[in-house]
Amino acid sequence: MGEQWRAQFDAEVSFANGGGLRTEGFRLDIPGQEITDDELAAVFVRHLGLLMVAEVRISAKSIIEEPHKGGRGVAVGQPTPGRRLIELSHVISDGMTTLPGWPRPRVSDWLTFAASRDRYAPGTEFHVARIDLIANTGTYVDTPAHRWAGADDLTGVSLDRLADLPGVVVRVPAGTRAVDRLMLAPYEVAGCAVLLHTGWDVHFGTERYGAAEAPHLTGDAARALVDAGAVLVGIDSINIDEMSPTAGGERPAHSTLLAAGIPIVEHLTGLDALPPAGFRFTAAPPMVAGMGTFPVRAFAVVNP
Repeated sequence: MGEQWRAQFDAEVSFANGGGLRTEGFRLDIPGQEITDDELAAVFVRHLGLLMVAEVRISAKSIIEEPHKGGRGVAVGQPTPGRRLIELSHVISDGMTTLPGWPRPRVSDWLTFAASRDRYAPGTEFHVARIDLIANTGTYVDTPAHRWAGADDLTGVSLDRLADLPGVVVRVPAGTRAVDRLMLAPYEVAGCAVLLHTGWDVHFGTERYGAAEAPHLTGDAARALVDAGAVLVGIDSINIDEMSPTAGGERPAHSTLLAAGIPIVEHLTGLDALPPAGFRFTAAPPMVAGMGTFPVRAFAVVNP
């Protein structure tokens, strides 16, 4: 297994939303004998899963040759911590509900293992499934053609609007219905995928998911994101626009963002696992001509 090292240190943590945390004599697995205070702070934050950290001050640091105990900062037996891939999509399954009242997907066999045996050499068999679904199923992307006739569809939106984008998470306070311009003001979003973390995804698949109080983005906030240079906007709610009867069927966020060529990803999940920034976001659909929406495998890459 070779030499393994742990750090013992005191830490003082300040949080961006107020408050702090102090530890004394904390011991933590580290990837090697040499580690800077900044590197140790990053491993410490990952190990504890701390969110909204503004600053970590390390003191009284010493390095000890000691077997690893295991932790999220450093994998046991690995020389360096690796990148993390974070799933941000809902599973699509037979009969599931994405939007209440809309058709559900049907998953079936087109070719079974048993039926395929007559087609191939002995011992060789294959399975081919079939899925029948509407485009707005699970976690999906809206392209301009979803809202505007003749605009770019799935084939017209370039990958630099959908894949490997620098990401920013906007943490929306619990109970907030409308995400407005002022809530976005603290964030630098130019060139970024802006992901609105409302926490509403916990209701996915239930009647409450489609309730009138579901969080949404206001039209004014959508205009602010366009003006600030965002390249994609996502949300973990049922719709980026308000869907209550009082909205009167208007969709200002869709209209504004898609008119500006900014894709929208709806029905995200797992945004609580992301750091505030410093990750890469991907939500790329297949290139299907004539379609404005389609399910995606949305995910984030968080590098060490």
